[in-house]
Amino acid sequence: MQKTSARLLSLLSLLQARRDWPGAVLAERLDVSPRTLRRDVDRLRELGYPVRAVMGPDGGYRLDAGTQLPPLLFDDEQAVALAVALRTATATGAGIEDGAARALATLRQVMPARLRHRIDALQVTSVARSAPRPEPQADTGVLMALSAAVQAREVLRFDHAPAHPVDSADTVPEAVPPPRRVEPHHLVARGGRWYLVAWDLDREDWRVFRADRITPRTPTGPRFTPRELPGEDVAAFLTGRFRGSEGSADWPCRGTVVLHLPASAVSPHAADGTVEELGPDRCRLTTGSWSWPSLAAAFCLYDTDIEVVGPPALQEAFAGLAGRCAGAAEERSRPR
Repeated sequence: MQKTSARLLSLLSLLQARRDWPGAVLAERLDVSPRTLRRDVDRLRELGYPVRAVMGPDGGYRLDAGTQLPPLLFDDEQAVALAVALRTATATGAGIEDGAARALATLRQVMPARLRHRIDALQVTSVARSAPRPEPQADTGVLMALSAAVQAREVLRFDHAPAHPVDSADTVPEAVPPPRRVEPHHLVARGGRWYLVAWDLDREDWRVFRADRITPRTPTGPRFTPRELPGEDVAAFLTGRFRGSEGSADWPCRGTVVLHLPASAVSPHAADGTVEELGPDRCRLTTGSWSWPSLAAAFCLYDTDIEVVGPPALQEAFAGLAGRCAGAAEERSRPR
């Protein structure tokens, strides 16, 4: 029989592995009598672990959530995964860098030497997307409130700050807009930012809100029956909204050109485009963008001769872009 301390750790590990354990099965796994099992459960309770007895034909035990966070037990893979997640927390946009650093220090301190060496050997530098100014961080309290409303399926009221605040000194004060009323469906992290996907009750349409601009109001509203999200896939829905393509994850504008470059030179830069090799120095590229002028400009970035395959709207966009570029060149050549 194991020593009491080792047996308690084994018991705790089993209780964390699944929700309910029949008492007889636990006693058999630990190779102890039912009486010894009851004593070990009492010892865990004294240490702060909320182990609840489950009534029923078989009887058993369950590790419930408690009012305090007791010591946790992780296997090697869980400990390493948690450490890696904490190291990369700076790129989440959730404003938890300090808490993640302290949690990692605490975890590392109690790790066995073999795991500590593995974590120390993994040096990760999280780099957020480049931006002209620092990305705003979503408040963790706001994220928790939004997540709670999504899980409870309760109507949410909140104030939503504008994307570009105006200087109050240069404008006439306006009436404060009423709070938004939405049915929250998904809290999504994308590209270092957090978004709330919700049905706007006043505008009767789906909306995507930046979490860092949300100030929730209390209390929340009544419960609601979830609506069906267009496409039934939140990732595709969000991608379509950011691409300006309503009801589809594809770009609203898609065209094809022939570039006088080898396919191997184009493929690394084609993102979600399709590249077809036509010869040693020619390839066909099909890709999309949110507008025809922006798509034409994207093709020009390859700095080579271009043959437009279609559609006609892309040909017209190239003509308009050529006119703008010619005008800009003429303006620069004029004496000042």
